[in-house]
Amino acid sequence: MKPVFIALDFADKKTAISFLEPFANIDHLAVKIGMELFYKEGPSIVKELRSRGIEVFLDLKLHDIPHTVQQAAKQISQLDVQYTTIHALGGSKMIQAARLGLDEDAKASGSIAPKLLAVTQLTSTSEEQLNQEEQINGKIDDSVTHLANLAHDNGADGVICSALEDEFIHKKVNAEFICINPGIRLANNNKDDQQRVVTPEKARQLGAYGIVVGRSITQSDAPVKTYQDIYNTLNGGQN
Repeated sequence: MKPVFIALDFADKKTAISFLEPFANIDHLAVKIGMELFYKEGPSIVKELRSRGIEVFLDLKLHDIPHTVQQAAKQISQLDVQYTTIHALGGSKMIQAARLGLDEDAKASGSIAPKLLAVTQLTSTSEEQLNQEEQINGKIDDSVTHLANLAHDNGADGVICSALEDEFIHKKVNAEFICINPGIRLANNNKDDQQRVVTPEKARQLGAYGIVVGRSITQSDAPVKTYQDIYNTLNGGQN
């Protein structure tokens, strides 16, 4: 089944856990912990969620010199998370170092290493910003494809990208390469600070492995129902 990661963009553990209480009987529940919550609570929030049987996607987007990333990845691997992220823009040696760090700890502890996902271009990045501010000429699709290839060739399990880019990544990089998509909005939602957004139905059609959904669920009047509707849509109506 394709996961729907609820983005727990809350200021503290108490708020996040309180939000999740109504989800206690939901199977296959998965969440994303980003910088805000992790920097506040640290590993304790991961431990709490894992004790409840919830899959954790730790989204810290590592981007530093290879040695530092390798050591950080070793620490992340000890947290019993299922997915974690780096920036593909860190380059081939940094991606390799992240892979090595995750695998080193998993081998030593006899555990399963988290899946390593590389961020290509943020879904808040427009082509104009890419060209003018980052001074990367050309189409954003070409930049995403290049970074996805770089990630694939250096040991990443997949990428974080807009669902709009899933099809050509699967065609030009690898048909089995994991594509997890943020920038998901329901048809009646505001885009907020996102640029390249799609609906859950469109993400399914484009070949998403999984999607990240934040405000559409966390700010819903009926978050559990909204989550279930999105999950069923992504999985073609399967429960």
